[in-house]
Amino acid sequence: MNFDFSDDQKFLKDQANKFLTEQCPTAVPRGVLEGEGAFDAKLWDGIKEQGWLGVTIPEEFGGLGLGHLELCVIAEEMGRALAPVPFSSTVYLAAEALLLAGSDEQKQTYLPKIASGELIGTFALAEGAKVPTPQSLETKLAGGKLSGTKIPVPDGDVADFAVVAAVTDSAGEASSVALSIVDLTDKGVSREAVKTIDPSRSHAAVTFDGAEADALGAVDAGWSLTRAVFDRAAVLFAFEQVGGADRCLEMAKEYATGRYAFGRQIGSFQAIKHKLADMYIKNQLARSNAYYGAWALSTDAPELPIAAAGARISATEAFDYASKETIQTHGGIGFTWEMDCHLFLRRAKLLSLCVGGARGWKDRLIAALERRNVA
Repeated sequence: MNFDFSDDQKFLKDQANKFLTEQCPTAVPRGVLEGEGAFDAKLWDGIKEQGWLGVTIPEEFGGLGLGHLELCVIAEEMGRALAPVPFSSTVYLAAEALLLAGSDEQKQTYLPKIASGELIGTFALAEGAKVPTPQSLETKLAGGKLSGTKIPVPDGDVADFAVVAAVTDSAGEASSVALSIVDLTDKGVSREAVKTIDPSRSHAAVTFDGAEADALGAVDAGWSLTRAVFDRAAVLFAFEQVGGADRCLEMAKEYATGRYAFGRQIGSFQAIKHKLADMYIKNQLARSNAYYGAWALSTDAPELPIAAAGARISATEAFDYASKETIQTHGGIGFTWEMDCHLFLRRAKLLSLCVGGARGWKDRLIAALERRNVA
């Protein structure tokens, strides 16, 4: 059994690393953080030219027709580089929703434009500081019209369309949730950028007031589709988090071996050794779980809900720990604005919530394990 990526996939990963190292040094996310646009347009144009937006999109819809394993290796490099572009919202969420539930007409309309970079997409589920459930959703869909507010919506201020989860009645059952595609330039849509801990990945409050909505998938299957999309996205985000965590470890190691105190490298002190060792262990555990998730995603295995939850939880913990301990390893200078440590801490905190927090994914993992054991 092969537990690693193929030579072609490793080559793609290497090329992605070279491209992002050259085109996305930390000055790029820092520039967006400091207010130079909602995302880096030059980097986004380069990503379009690389064809990464169409990695999982079939050739008949203008994509490369590769697979999720190829997307996983790209996601890892995007995480290492802290790429400040609307890649995840468009590819992991909007495109996956269309591939899962879109009609032939919807796929023909949206997927070629996603692959070419003509359209930016997103997924709108959250409605403020509460856990989204069929019982808690307040955005309503009636007669093909959408009303309500979604906040925060990733890249909602720059996206051209959104897949929106809304309730069709007040029953509060999973079958009452439906997904719709909404043109965010529609006259019934207003949006406003919101502040987050990581402004290098923009978010917005999007308000729908009788906006035209095109049904995506079966009307009573919205909640199951949402969970399916988020399972897929969780694996891809896990690779981003693993990439970021590995870069944090590299930064900490570089500083620990280059900084001297009392005539010795600080990396020779036991306290620093333990930090680096603990970071390495958590990163390797996260990578192992991410690989399991990649296998389940690429084969559409029934274990995907378990694998996705495991990958999501371990990657979130690894990136959170690595981003904090990198600052500690750098000592007093690690807290300063000039150092890059805070960029990774910001992204770690943001990604930890992007498709639901760790607590919710732990609940999903327990529920999935219980279902498997009963079966």
